[in-house]
Amino acid sequence: MASNAMLLSFLFIAVTAVCGAETLNSHPPAVAPLPPPPPPPHHHNHTHPPTPPPSHPPTPPPSHPPVKPPATPPSYPPVKPPTPPPQRKKVAVQGVVYCKSCKYRGVNTLVGASPLSGAVVKLQCNNTKKGFTEQLKTDKNGYFFFMPQNLTSSGSHKCKVSLVSSPLKNCTVPTNLHAGAVGAILFGTPKPPPVIAPAKPPPLVIFTVGPFAFEAPKKFPCHY
Repeated sequence: MASNAMLLSFLFIAVTAVCGAETLNSHPPAVAPLPPPPPPPHHHNHTHPPTPPPSHPPTPPPSHPPVKPPATPPSYPPVKPPTPPPQRKKVAVQGVVYCKSCKYRGVNTLVGASPLSGAVVKLQCNNTKKGFTEQLKTDKNGYFFFMPQNLTSSGSHKCKVSLVSSPLKNCTVPTNLHAGAVGAILFGTPKPPPVIAPAKPPPLVIFTVGPFAFEAPKKFPCHY
């Protein structure tokens, strides 16, 4: 009995070994899973995302006022020396008086006229507080020449020369030729051009008026 039990145990172990071998041959041993691949090595030259702009606006550079060029000093015209006041000179007035031809009565012309001697001429000035009047007669050439003592060139523009009377009965009407009847205003005599060198200026300012003329009255008969 003991030998039979030992035989049965031996057969069981053998059968179990054979079945295990077949099982191993029909099913290959399971392979252990491979470990996951290692991560790629870290390099420093990989691309980084762009850096976002700063949230605050950039500070503007300090603004300085523009540098102005040095101001040039203002230029002024040359200062002229003060003009001396006009020198006052004595005044003289000259002119000639004629008697017109009877046939030209009423016509402003001196055709056929002749110098009138002894005609009275008046110089009247209103340039002073009192004013003054002078009269004189023409010479044989009908010429007259006033040289008042209280008249200077500064007040001559307020003077007039006019006809007063004639010594001839057939030539008594003063005409207004060159304002002889109403009074002629004084005008300066043009200066002659110097011949060699300008001479010393005369002490007088000479004014020339006229020529003036008388004519025959309308009732006087004219003989042509």
